[in-house]
Amino acid sequence: MPEPNFNWQIPVKQPIPAGLLKLVQQFAPQAGQHTAQLLWQRGICELEQLAGFLDCDRYQPTSPFELPQMQQAVERVQQARDRQQKVAIWGDFDADGITATAVLWEGLGQFLPPEQLVYWIPNRLYESHGLSRSGLDALKAQACELVVTCDNGSTNGAEVAYANQLGMEVIVTDHHTLPCDRPAAVALINPRYLPPTHPLAHLSGVAVAYKLVEALYLTLPTVPQRPLEHLLDLVAIGLIADLVELRGDCRYLAQRGIARLQTQLATQSRPGVARLLELCKKTGDRPTDISFGLGPRINAVSRIHGDARFCVELLTSQDTQRCQQLALETELANTRRQSLQKEMVQQVKRRLAEIDLSTSQAIVLIDNQWSVGVLGLVAGQIAQEYGRPTILLTCDRPEDPPPPDALARGSARSVQGIDLYNLFASQADLLQSYGGHPLAAGLSLTVANLPLFTEAINQTLRQQLGEQPLTKALTVDLCVTVADLGQDLFQELKLLEPCGMGNPVPKLLVQNCWFSNTWNKNIEDAQKQKVRYIRTKFELWDDAIAQGFPGIWWGHYKEDLPPERCDVVVELDFNTYDKRYEVRLLDVRPTQVQPLANPAIAQILDWRCSKNPDFSDPAPLQVTTCPASWDELRPWFRRAVQEQRPLAIAYAAAPGFPPAQTWQQLVGLAKYLARTGQPVSHHQLQAKLAIGACPLHLGLQALQALGFSLNSLTTGFRVNYTPTDQPEAIAQIRAFLIALQEEQFRRRYFTQVPLSTIQSVAQQTLAK
Repeated sequence: MPEPNFNWQIPVKQPIPAGLLKLVQQFAPQAGQHTAQLLWQRGICELEQLAGFLDCDRYQPTSPFELPQMQQAVERVQQARDRQQKVAIWGDFDADGITATAVLWEGLGQFLPPEQLVYWIPNRLYESHGLSRSGLDALKAQACELVVTCDNGSTNGAEVAYANQLGMEVIVTDHHTLPCDRPAAVALINPRYLPPTHPLAHLSGVAVAYKLVEALYLTLPTVPQRPLEHLLDLVAIGLIADLVELRGDCRYLAQRGIARLQTQLATQSRPGVARLLELCKKTGDRPTDISFGLGPRINAVSRIHGDARFCVELLTSQDTQRCQQLALETELANTRRQSLQKEMVQQVKRRLAEIDLSTSQAIVLIDNQWSVGVLGLVAGQIAQEYGRPTILLTCDRPEDPPPPDALARGSARSVQGIDLYNLFASQADLLQSYGGHPLAAGLSLTVANLPLFTEAINQTLRQQLGEQPLTKALTVDLCVTVADLGQDLFQELKLLEPCGMGNPVPKLLVQNCWFSNTWNKNIEDAQKQKVRYIRTKFELWDDAIAQGFPGIWWGHYKEDLPPERCDVVVELDFNTYDKRYEVRLLDVRPTQVQPLANPAIAQILDWRCSKNPDFSDPAPLQVTTCPASWDELRPWFRRAVQEQRPLAIAYAAAPGFPPAQTWQQLVGLAKYLARTGQPVSHHQLQAKLAIGACPLHLGLQALQALGFSLNSLTTGFRVNYTPTDQPEAIAQIRAFLIALQEEQFRRRYFTQVPLSTIQSVAQQTLAK
């Protein structure tokens, strides 16, 4: 039997609060104990939360004008309409960017005639995400006067300035990490300006584009000829295909969009989408039909061909014959992508087998034969399998190894909440360019800088996470038998859809089971050609049933399935092509004779983005202050065990004041305390400034270098001030700013770290 791929995190079974099941059934009468248990474990327990989560009709969507600078963007589009200026949509080549382009193409097309609107999408194989000078030159040659980006543009300050020099103004709609220097755009609409708990904070690129169109509909309600809801299916495709958390308006738009997709299919108003679903043997009524069907196929076009412009036509055209042709091209690109990805994964694994990974926290590899189009996919697969952030690079120089002055470009994928963007920003002097999400990013650098960069990010990760290697965690949600699998459980779990980041697909543990009727084959493409991509089918059995339950294991041969009894973690799904319920196997291990969960490990609840429910027995301990290290959380793990109570991770997002602003506040407090003679404690200063003990210590040292003196008292100290000009003050102030910046980075990590990682650290802590 192969070794299990993950460290299974199995929560201790605890009774849900009295009344929660009854409360859940007010909004979902078909819900049962499984639904209530999952909602309780995920901290979705408060009345208002449950209503909007389970029933989208009860959710109140947020006004688009709550997005910063939306009003300026609307006014500039109105101006283009009134002055008959030509407008260009600058999209992106992934599924989020393609659907965002389609949303603006159809949405702005309700306000601008066809001759006033064009779109531009970079070539993935030769260009990067975002604006480029060559593309802007081409748009200028077409007499464009306004460029509206979607899913890109936030970090393109130089390119925006160049567009302005050409006489074109720019509206940026994006959701990627914000730059230090804001580009000189007419408007920069990016939800990252909002607090993390805001219902619009996690919008993807297509959702931001939709909000711009929605704002135009609200401003000019008599102009559009089509209802705004006509765009929601495109929004759902982009949202679910991208790496965003489906909470707040994201979840609402995805729910509405999936319902709208069914309407569009019934009326054949999107023949391209309908044909693509037919080719991938999906019906479009499930989020997984997008995440495993439409999304990968739209992404595959640019990965294989580079140019993905025809995908916008595929999504928006009414020409059925043309859509048939484009859908087939898209399907064939996806099967070629699958084969190429499998081959590259094998190459990476062969390289990793020759490396000692015990001394590194990240995987960084380069090969000039690798296709840039699938680097991100392979990096994501390797990151998940090896439990480490993975960076894969290639370059266009044929020499092997590449010469030091060659430029390498690649993609990175993260695990366990590690912020790739901030990780790359800490080594910006070694990089030529970088950008993206915390969990998925791109970068370029010279080959000469690669060894320094690799060592630097490993050192940074060791400082953040400690010397202990990262572990691969798989969080189990429910323990079931094979007899539980089927329609009833499927309908219950479907209440949680759409699933994604922040609300993952439920993972089910089946113990003491076995496999039979196993067989595997290569899948075929739309032209019945074999593709080098393996799937194994099986039946799952245990002692509770007289008939096996069907299942599938992607990327594995039947020989990988153990012949003896085992424990498995699976996801339950409905196969629309075969018209049957089945499980998707995630991991397998020998049957555990000992208890599967350490009874000493308390239940850990994730309440970071929710109001605390007012019912619980026993009441959980609540961690309400965001930690800056695991050492601050470990006493809570031990206390929860000692008191036999659940532990709720209930802190809000860490304050994000710039370090320089916090320094000015500290100086102001010191002057006030010196003037009034009031005593103060370290704890009071930490609470007032929202900083930890280490930065405060350095801050007080910097104050003393400026002439402040601290006179100790029993309960704290008093501050006196005699201005001095000590040369070491600048260095000490800089040390304070650096320490505070590092602490803020660590706190941001703990606002995003997955619950599975917290559970893993708790298990390791209590095992010592």
